[in-house]
Parts: sequence; C-alpha cells; structure tokens
Amino acid sequence: MDMEKRGPEAYEGGEGCLTTVIRIPVRIVVLLVVVPVRMVWDVLAVCGRLLERVLLRPLDRALGWVWDTLLAPVGRAVARLVRGLVHYGLVVPAVFVYRWVLAPVARGVAWLGSGLAGAVVWAVTTLIVTPLAWLFRTVLRPLGRGAGLVLWAVFVWPWTALYRWVLTPLYVHVLTPLGHGALWLAKAVVRALVVVPAVFLYRWVLRPVGRGLVAVGREIVAAAEVAWRVAGYVSRAVGRVLKWLAWNLLGRPAAWFYRGVCVPVGHAVRDHVWRPARKAAAEAGRAVKAALVSAGEVVRRARRDAWRALVGGASARQPLEPSPVPARTLGSTTTAPGAAPAPEISLRKRG
Repeated sequence: MDMEKRGPEAYEGGEGCLTTVIRIPVRIVVLLVVVPVRMVWDVLAVCGRLLERVLLRPLDRALGWVWDTLLAPVGRAVARLVRGLVHYGLVVPAVFVYRWVLAPVARGVAWLGSGLAGAVVWAVTTLIVTPLAWLFRTVLRPLGRGAGLVLWAVFVWPWTALYRWVLTPLYVHVLTPLGHGALWLAKAVVRALVVVPAVFLYRWVLRPVGRGLVAVGREIVAAAEVAWRVAGYVSRAVGRVLKWLAWNLLGRPAAWFYRGVCVPVGHAVRDHVWRPARKAAAEAGRAVKAALVSAGEVVRRARRDAWRALVGGASARQPLEPSPVPARTLGSTTTAPGAAPAPEISLRKRG
C-alpha cells in the first residue's frame, strides 16, 4: 500500500527500492516492540497523577496549613524574644563599652604610635639609608660598570660574532634549501601513499555504505513514530476502562467517606480544639510583647542614669510615667484617678 501511494516519485527523491522494501517489515516489528512499552508508560503516568492527587496535594496543603497557622507564629514570637534579649543584653552594653572605653584608649595608643614611628623613620633614614645611598653612587656603581664591560668582552662578544658571521650564513644558504627539498619530498610521499587511497576508499566504499545506513535508520525512526502513536491509542482505550473501574470500585466509596465522615470530624476539631488553642497562643504572644517593651524601657532608664553618673551635669528630669492602675471593675467600690466608671450592668455574652 505504501509503495502504491508513493508511486514512481519515491525513487526520484533519493529513496531506493531497498528502502521501500524494508519499510513495512520494519514498521511491523517496531510496532510489536513499542506497544508494550507505551502501555507501561501510560500506566506509570496514571499512577503518578493518582499519587499526586490523592497523597501529595493533601499532604502539601496540610503542611502549609501547619506552617502558616502554627509554626510561623511561634517562630516569630521566639524571634522577637531572642532579638530583644540580644539587643538589650549584648548590643547596648557593647556599644557603651566601645564608645566610652575602647575608642578613647585606641585614639591615645594611635597618637603615641604615630610619634614613635616618625622617630624610628628619621633614625633609619639618617643612620642607614643615606650612607648606603652614598656608598652605592660613589663606589658600587662604577665598579659594576667596569665588571660588566669586562664580562661582555670576555663572554658575550665571541658568541655574538660566531652567530653573526658563521651560523647565520650556514642556515640561510645551506640548511634552508635542504629543508624545502625534504618537505616537498615528504608531501609527495604522503599524498601518494595516504591521501589518494583514503579519497578512493571514502568515495567508492564509505559514502555508499553510509547512505544505506542513513536510509535504514530513517525508516526505523519513522516506524517507531507510527508505532508509538498506535500504541498510544491502544493504551488510552485500556486506560479509560481501568479508570472507570477504579472510580466505581474506589473513588465513589472514598468520596462518600470523605464527605460523610472526614468533613464533620474536621469541622469539630477546628471549632472545639484549634480555635481555642490559637486564641491562647495570641494572648501569650501579646504578653511576651508587653514584657519586652517593659524591659526595653528599664534598660533605657538605666543607660540614662549611667550617663549622668559618668559625665555629670544637671539634666532635665524626665516626668515619671503614671503607673497603670486598673479601673474599677464590677463588684468593686473604688475608682482609680482618671479611669472611667464601669457600667453597672452585666455584659452580654458573645455567642
């Protein structure tokens, strides 16, 4: 059928009769090999998607919920506590010690070191560098020039004369022509013994064989593509049947169990366990934040008192902040100054 469809144009495009003859058997063999592979591949793909939908997605949502609603708030509260302790327990004292103890001591040491270094430089320049420079200019440099002239006359000039008047003419007039002749002879031998046989072998043996192998490989690839598509149709039909069986045997009971059992249990846990726990955690976080603010105020007052004790001088007295006094509650008979009187009626309970 394929040969009749192609007709005589198949041979005009560069395809020989051998290619046309081997095409149909190759496609049949490749189809028999590829169909099981394609079905196994589709089964693995369906199992992977089912595993992702049933296990990985709910697990990812559960882990995200735990992280966003439990671990992240606790971590932020612990981070605020550690940051406050580090800042007011280490950073503030270290800055105070550096600013008022280490920096003045370092400036004094640097001033003394600069004076001592200037004295050492002047002494070294006067006692060592100047005499050595005078000795080099007046004694060592003239001696070095004379020794250099003697060494050049004894060792360099004879070799220069030998290279200029003996070696250069020998290389130009004798060795260069001999080298050119030997190179031409080597090229002729290599061309006759290597290049010509290699060109003949490539042109009349390797190139025809390579073209045949390329044609066979092209047909195998085309057959594999056709077989893969056919195997896909077969595998898709088998997959639809398995999907219908899996939904009716497993999916429907699982969905009923999720809607009828898991959802009510989850709502009960959320309403009676999780919300009270989250409320208690929020109240604990607010208490920790208030404690950190109070500790920071105590540290700032201590730092101002230490500064006044070290430097001295009168400073404007800070007005004392009134200590928070609770207002009158229901059932009490006293009121705090500035607090609004509490209503005498009971609060309505929130639902």
